[in-house]
Amino acid sequence: MRVAAGAGHPRVVVVGDALIDELRDEDGVRELVGGAALNVAVGLQQLGVSASLIAMVGDDPAGEQIRRYLARYGVELIDTVGPLGTSRAVSTRDHGGEPVYEFNDAAQARRIHFTDRERAAIADAAAVVISCFPFDDQPQTAELAEALAESAAIVAIDPNPRGGMLHDRGEFIAGFEALAPDAALLKVGDDDAALLYGTSLDELRERLIALGTPVVVATRGADGATLDAEGRTVSAPISRLPGPVIDTMGAGDATLSSLIAEFVQTGAPSTHAGWQSALERAMDIAAATCRTEGALLQQPARRASS
Repeated sequence: MRVAAGAGHPRVVVVGDALIDELRDEDGVRELVGGAALNVAVGLQQLGVSASLIAMVGDDPAGEQIRRYLARYGVELIDTVGPLGTSRAVSTRDHGGEPVYEFNDAAQARRIHFTDRERAAIADAAAVVISCFPFDDQPQTAELAEALAESAAIVAIDPNPRGGMLHDRGEFIAGFEALAPDAALLKVGDDDAALLYGTSLDELRERLIALGTPVVVATRGADGATLDAEGRTVSAPISRLPGPVIDTMGAGDATLSSLIAEFVQTGAPSTHAGWQSALERAMDIAAATCRTEGALLQQPARRASS
């Protein structure tokens, strides 16, 4: 199992999306820096793990907003300059706080170029986390696979498809599943199962376990999460914390950040109890994140002392 502490190379490289979330609701219109991969990178920094983000960002005011945000939280940006500008997601909320997205042209045509800089960062990383990557772009996925082949880093993948950015469901599944067997951890959710496979989350869990991935994390929204680790299965409900749920954006990203931080800082658990504790900590962090607007990872202890 390729899950171990990265004492020699403590940096995590996150590969995926960075964008502006334009939130529209009864309170008006607000802009927040977001993107699943960006959320994970910033979340890792919040948990004390150095992180770099490989993403496409435009050379425009929105791109500068993203760059300033990442600098504020200490995340190194390794950027492909987007020819159509910065990706943007216009989102509204349903009654449960779940976001509904509409993506601009830049987001739909996102492209990361894996130059020497990106390859060097991946080769030197303790872990590489891939989230909301365009697996249905065959040449781009092949470049990513080549870069990963040059690295000894542990790999975690959250396919995180978005309906508004998905061009070919079959190609996306093929690209994702080509990398999945060599990953140390896969994270999937109810939306992934429905959008990509048209099946239940438990059926998708079984499919991914059969691919040989050591750790499969299945997030179930308000119902918490299940983690399968080499024959061990643990489950945890979403944690109950003071205050109302404000925004579920970023809960899954916070869960993934928490687990990756543990792998890098202390190594993967080796017992059933250890996995249970790791998942419960992740649920605490996800619940705290849901109690603020936006996707910035929050820790329960920090919220209690603020």
